Amino acid sequence: MNMSAALESFRKEGYAILPNFFSEIELEEIASCLEVYGEDRFDENSQHLFAIRQLLSRIPKLKTHLFNSNLKGLLSTYYDKLPVLTKAIYFDKPSASNWFVAYHQDLSISVKDKFDIKGYKNWTHKKSQYGVQPPLDILENILTIRIHLDDTTKGNGALKVIPKSHGKGVMRNENLGITQENEVICNVSRGGIMLMSPLTMHASHRTTNGKRRRVIHLEFSTQQLQSPLEWLEAKAV
Repeated sequence: MNMSAALESFRKEGYAILPNFFSEIELEEIASCLEVYGEDRFDENSQHLFAIRQLLSRIPKLKTHLFNSNLKGLLSTYYDKLPVLTKAIYFDKPSASNWFVAYHQDLSISVKDKFDIKGYKNWTHKKSQYGVQPPLDILENILTIRIHLDDTTKGNGALKVIPKSHGKGVMRNENLGITQENEVICNVSRGGIMLMSPLTMHASHRTTNGKRRRVIHLEFSTQQLQSPLEWLEAKAV
């Protein structure tokens, strides 16, 4: 699938997969940055690194390797103006310490400070950062890109999605209409990416095949939040 076809599929289905988006050299450079950070931050008693939030603030060097020509081309094709990166997380789902994630939508964005503003609700404060559910138009503008550092299948926790669920707005749990008949397992090879709307219903199983599933989760937007709210991690592309 080429870039144009992937974006058309994404708009229609709420997700799309693009293989071979990152070269082996780029993947090795990304992995090297992550390994150095892990060695610096975790002692020998820490068996597994589950996640690094605010990823590019913690490892600025990664930006050069992640924002390759393919990624910049995709963003400039999808958006009518250059977006900003609004969230970056590294997930490592190893076989010895992994988790099951039930179906959900990604309804929370990260902001610098809390302000009571109409349309922004369900505030949280976790790991020293504020999260809030913004108005629907903000969520609809976000493009999530998941960069896969390992071959990912059902056996090591590939995402399951409900196609077209992104077009139904914010969904209440009792109205999800999720069945095995309409879910799709998103197998992504090493170096491939998955495009997803935060409104697309998605879930993942525990790892069963003993293989790691390392993913870098990036969110982009061209929307400005209502003042004085600001994106926590906003970085130019």
